[in-house]
Amino acid sequence: MTSLPRTWTLTDGHAGNVRQAAALAHALGLPAREWVLQARAPWKQLAPRVLPGSDGAFGPQFQTALDHAPALAIGCGRQAALATRVLRAYGSRVIQILDPRVRPQHWDLVIAPTHDGLRGPNVLTLLGSLHPVDDAWLADARQQFSRLGALPGPRTALLVGGPSAHATLDAGEIQRICLAINPIVQREGGTLMIATSRRTPAEVVAVLRERYGNTRHLLWCDDGDGANPYPGLLGWADRIVCTADSVNMLSEACATHAPVFVPTPERVRGRPQRFLRALLERGRIHALDDTLEHFEVTPLRETARVARQVKLRLGLG
Repeated sequence: MTSLPRTWTLTDGHAGNVRQAAALAHALGLPAREWVLQARAPWKQLAPRVLPGSDGAFGPQFQTALDHAPALAIGCGRQAALATRVLRAYGSRVIQILDPRVRPQHWDLVIAPTHDGLRGPNVLTLLGSLHPVDDAWLADARQQFSRLGALPGPRTALLVGGPSAHATLDAGEIQRICLAINPIVQREGGTLMIATSRRTPAEVVAVLRERYGNTRHLLWCDDGDGANPYPGLLGWADRIVCTADSVNMLSEACATHAPVFVPTPERVRGRPQRFLRALLERGRIHALDDTLEHFEVTPLRETARVARQVKLRLGLG
């Protein structure tokens, strides 16, 4: 147990949470042991609130590992917020990503999106989410998916998420998106590069397969279509069309050098609407129209900035 890395990342295994915790550890230059945790009842329902016996909330392996708690623990998500609270009691310095929905004073640092509205002396805010996308990451993606560079340009990436509590996405919406994009791509002779996500509804996938399944365009919907080319799409896109439902996906698209177009951003509700409004005001995204006219952009790179603040706050060098 003493050979474990002195930094841990802790999540519930959800891809967006894993990606944010790993991205911060990488930006800090810290190799990390990854923990995927599922709390047992009653802690699962009450996390991140601490109850008697909370050090056993995640099972015997994690409880035993607490005797060799790391110097730094990075958690993302509500389940991880309980684990980082427990680790702090065992001497770790702890960082919690995303609003834990209890007082942030329980952690050394809390990192939360600006649109969540969380503030405090130990709260660091950012526009969007943490992620690994920078110039080096994009160069690796282009090398890994070099075949995409041979596709006729301009290359238009279409990133498709799924419905959320704040945004809808159904067959009718994806049809409208396709009707806006298709004439432009056909007129230019370029290529559509399309990737869906785990959250994409079957009805949306069906529309995409019907429209593009037997065409020269690239379509990835699941592992049956081969390796997920998502990094290559970000690396090789001349422009990106991204559905408005995912803050993580939009944050990564906006970290590229490509203009980003968002279909009907006004339909997004709740706190993510504030995120979209900020991107529109910065000129980093435009609403999808029937021109896809190029505009100059500055990549949105919040992860490196936040990592510098973390190093300064925690004296990590």
